[in-house]
Amino acid sequence: MTQQTPEIRAGILASFDSGTYKATVQFTGSLQQYVAGVNVTRDIASGDMVAGRKVAVAFFDPSNHTDAVLFAVWT
Repeated sequence: MTQQTPEIRAGILASFDSGTYKATVQFTGSLQQYVAGVNVTRDIASGDMVAGRKVAVAFFDPSNHTDAVLFAVWT
């Protein structure tokens, strides 16, 4: 089994679902590409997940957004 190196990407939080703890993210450098259903680490309080904030997402398989986690948020 070949192990891939995780890919870290920055983006802007478009929306957050506190029930599922999943986000929709617009990645930096992409004017119209939004990825929905990105898992969010439970270490981030739902109150910090405000649309428009900067985020960091780790992709463990860059071709599969469901194998990713949003792990940081900042202004």
